[in-house]
Amino acid sequence: MTASKEYLANAEPQKPDQKFGTRHYIVFMLFLGMANAYVMRTNMSVAIVAMVNQTAIEKDAEEFDDECPDTDYGEETDDAVDGEFIWSTSMQGYILSSFFYGYVITQIPFGLLAKRYGAMRFLGWGMLLNSVFAFLVPLAARQGGAGWLIAVRFIQGLGEGPIVPCTHAMLAKWIPPNERSRVGSIVYSGAQFGTVISMPLSGLLADHGFDGGWPSIFYVFGIIGTVWSIAFLLTCYEDPVTHPRMREDEKKYIQQSLWGNAAIHIPPIPWSSIAKSMPFYAILLAHLGQNYGYETLMTELPTYMKQVLRFSIKTNGVLSALPYLAMWLFSIVVGWVADWMLTSGRITHTWTRKISNSIGQYGPAIALIVASYTGCSRGLTVAILTIGVGLNGGIYAGFKINHLDLTPRYAGILMAFTNCSANLAGLLAPMAAGNIIEGKPTIAQWRIVFVIAACVYIFTATFYNIFASGQRQFWDDPETDELQKPSAPIESPEHSEAKGVNNGTNLTYRTVNEAHQS
Repeated sequence: MTASKEYLANAEPQKPDQKFGTRHYIVFMLFLGMANAYVMRTNMSVAIVAMVNQTAIEKDAEEFDDECPDTDYGEETDDAVDGEFIWSTSMQGYILSSFFYGYVITQIPFGLLAKRYGAMRFLGWGMLLNSVFAFLVPLAARQGGAGWLIAVRFIQGLGEGPIVPCTHAMLAKWIPPNERSRVGSIVYSGAQFGTVISMPLSGLLADHGFDGGWPSIFYVFGIIGTVWSIAFLLTCYEDPVTHPRMREDEKKYIQQSLWGNAAIHIPPIPWSSIAKSMPFYAILLAHLGQNYGYETLMTELPTYMKQVLRFSIKTNGVLSALPYLAMWLFSIVVGWVADWMLTSGRITHTWTRKISNSIGQYGPAIALIVASYTGCSRGLTVAILTIGVGLNGGIYAGFKINHLDLTPRYAGILMAFTNCSANLAGLLAPMAAGNIIEGKPTIAQWRIVFVIAACVYIFTATFYNIFASGQRQFWDDPETDELQKPSAPIESPEHSEAKGVNNGTNLTYRTVNEAHQS
């Protein structure tokens, strides 16, 4: 360790004494933003059931396996809903997937733009676009049909594209390293919180809402999203340096903790170094495995329970929300424990990430394998599903927040690449399952589906454990930035403050230079 890094490691920044600071408000708003994003993503899956005239559609005979008794099957029958639209199953698939395609193609562009122009405004305006276009969903469906509806949902997806890379970029600028595990878990668990809220509330609005029921889903959530977006744009700031009202002690604490803060200087993206970074590929593979396994857990197990166990979990609102609720709660617990491990000084960032990620990926892998051998026990399978998805919450304090450890200044860009790739990989899960069980949805064939997903989880988690790192990488080292500019003058604290740079950050950079010169 060089003298400069030794100084920075030993000089513990003084934590402010207030219970709720500006950074906590930023975290709260990002949590609500993530929840709102997942509400917008999932509400169509509930609304489309009420939108489609089920009795007018020619249904293919659904295949069932006869290994398990059908006693009690049909105890929760779905009443046919006579909706407004006659859309085939394939057309419904296009409508549901249109949002996803808009979301995926904007990941990397917004990651790059956030690095150049800042993340906050892209996030706020993107979610505002998403929310405003929610009001147009009923109009597009009724006046323009499926084509116009697909276009509107695609634009909504484009607006949601900044949510993950820009959230990551903001966390990198606002959250000290020893708070990242719990903060990252809280923010990203908003996805599960939003899903838990969206599914039952959308169902209630579809049955009892105004303007025919299902349109009220988009009006209500559109209003909520618009209010959040405006509040976010008016009250949140890109980083502590640009915030005009936060306390100075909290500002110094954050800036001193983030000794290479992006508000000072962001050099060009080190593409070559990133491309050769094994810790980056560890995160990438873990993210790919996560999306593949998660899609299997959340989309294929319910199908298995209906085709094989003769029990539709989707007809029970409580049971359908249980896995998301378990993951939300467990992710927060793991985040707090991970930060306690770090602040205690007993476990390094690297091992904390590996332990958390192992829980989050080996746990669901075991659950998938066990679920494939539960036979015809419906209750046990539901319990396994809930436990497996719950343990999956460990990934937030694992690979998900690990981008910020490697490179605070380029975390948004790394997340854009891994999240885009992982969402594409998530498409493989239903495709693989469909090919394996087509025409023969037996327990043995479904076991192959589950074991493949478990193996993906295990392989990617093991790769992560071998190559992952919790240390800031050499290609994102502010000391190197300064060495590349030897003629740059060292500004006084007063001059830095006049330019909007606080004493804490200026002290850090001056100390780096002085240590190097000595």
